[in-house]
Amino acid sequence: MVKKLKSLSEKKSSAAAGLLDGELAKSVKESAQQIWLAGMGAFSKAQEEGGKVFEALVKEGTHLQKKTQGIAEDKLSEVTGKMSAMADSVTARAGENWDKLESIFEQRTAKALSRLGVPTAKDVAALSARVEALAAAVARVGKAPAAKKARAATAPKAAPVKAAAKAPVKAAAKRTRKASV
Repeated sequence: MVKKLKSLSEKKSSAAAGLLDGELAKSVKESAQQIWLAGMGAFSKAQEEGGKVFEALVKEGTHLQKKTQGIAEDKLSEVTGKMSAMADSVTARAGENWDKLESIFEQRTAKALSRLGVPTAKDVAALSARVEALAAAVARVGKAPAAKKARAATAPKAAPVKAAAKAPVKAAAKRTRKASV
């Protein structure tokens, strides 16, 4: 079409100029008509395939969304795992530090109580054991005089010897009491 217009414009004759104007107008009219029809065809084609293109775009968008969600979930689970491991590590370190702090506190408290003369649990346990041993010994000694009395009742009496031995002991005890007063 452009070639026709160009060839027509190159002709320079005056008689042909009038003819040319008619042909030029006809050619422009035909070109405009063809452009109009091409636009209408493009619009019709876009309208027909617009639904198909829209559906294809929706399908592609859905696929892309699923792919993106999968990647995001993978990254999220990876980060969650790392954070859990980090939290476990921090918790373990904090526990170790707490145990150290508790040990230091116990040592210092024991040292302070020792300086003040407060008995420890070991000291109290040792004293309890000694008290039990002494109680057992007292119980044995308490049973012994009763056994001696029982033997004395069955044995023959040597009264004159005992009385004679007791008299000087009693006199010595009286003298000691008087001297201390």
